[in-house]
Amino acid sequence: MRVVVAPARFQGSLGAGQAAAAIGAGLRRARPDAEVVRVPVGDGGSGTLEAVLAAGFERVPVAVTGPTGEPVAAAVAVDGARAFVEPAQASGLERLPGGRPAPLEATTRGTGELLRAVLDLGAGQVVVGTGGAAGDGGAGMAAALGARLLDRDGVELPPGGAALLRLARVDRSGLDRRLPAVRVTVACDEDIPLVGPEGAAQAGGRRAGAGPDEVLLLDSALRRYARVLADDLGLELAATPGAGAGGGLGAGAAAFLGAELRPGAEVVLELVGFERALDGADLVVTGEARLDARSLSGGAPLGVARAAAGHGVPVVALAGAVEVADRELRAAGFEEGHALLELEPDPDRAMAGAGPLLERLAERVGRAWASLP
Repeated sequence: MRVVVAPARFQGSLGAGQAAAAIGAGLRRARPDAEVVRVPVGDGGSGTLEAVLAAGFERVPVAVTGPTGEPVAAAVAVDGARAFVEPAQASGLERLPGGRPAPLEATTRGTGELLRAVLDLGAGQVVVGTGGAAGDGGAGMAAALGARLLDRDGVELPPGGAALLRLARVDRSGLDRRLPAVRVTVACDEDIPLVGPEGAAQAGGRRAGAGPDEVLLLDSALRRYARVLADDLGLELAATPGAGAGGGLGAGAAAFLGAELRPGAEVVLELVGFERALDGADLVVTGEARLDARSLSGGAPLGVARAAAGHGVPVVALAGAVEVADRELRAAGFEEGHALLELEPDPDRAMAGAGPLLERLAERVGRAWASLP
């Protein structure tokens, strides 16, 4: 019995690698003869760096600018000419000093510095994640790479999404000259547009701690940003799916890096070699913290299920909580789904004991699928 174990992180409790180890241990307890292949995955959001490193990429530490200007210790993943950059490492909410929200002032400058670092390392193919990035539309990232975002007087804008309200024109002439020779792909953890009711400000702004008035201000600022990008660069990004991912980082990467925007799970599965792991597999076990309606419209487990379907391999999903009906899971390509809450109904205790509980749940799966070769 060959089982591919491919979970994403269980946010708040386990990283993707820890989850894979727990599931693998449970499966082996049920089937000591099982061949367990661990392939941690992600969707381009926070925690994806761990999955990429588990696939054999080298971790390279980089000191960069944090979301409110303070220096932070971050890292990139490199494998020859390939590199992965996780914006959350430099520009994520967890990098805010004291955890204090700064939705109007936070910058993605550190993400641009991470990109500059992988260019220095000779990367020719770069994948950029989106989850956790500050909501400035990637303006800080672009500035770190040499772009200039100017007001009516030709003065460069200060950091932060709110400053985009004063944007009059963009100047790409100073962009790092190595960029045209580099293929940049954005792994979008959400397919949301840049602006509007489902846009970056509404989705990411609230997660970043923005109040209702701040959300409206940020949406107005990103609308102006979209208009200037259309006028100066001929790029219509306001309604482009994925442009709003990472607080609008998708739009900034498309405008200033010439990046291709793609579904994050699809990109990450390619990066970690998931298709190769499926050869000869009898079963795939995937999972994440919460399986809900959003999971079934995107995300790493759905990407895993779709890839496995192409090889005719059944997929079982494990999660902290399962909030969709069995018929919905089956329609999305999962044979079944199980939750830690089946073993421990108290959510706080389930989160605190996620590792052992996940191991027990995986053991159940191993016994239930024991009839496989």
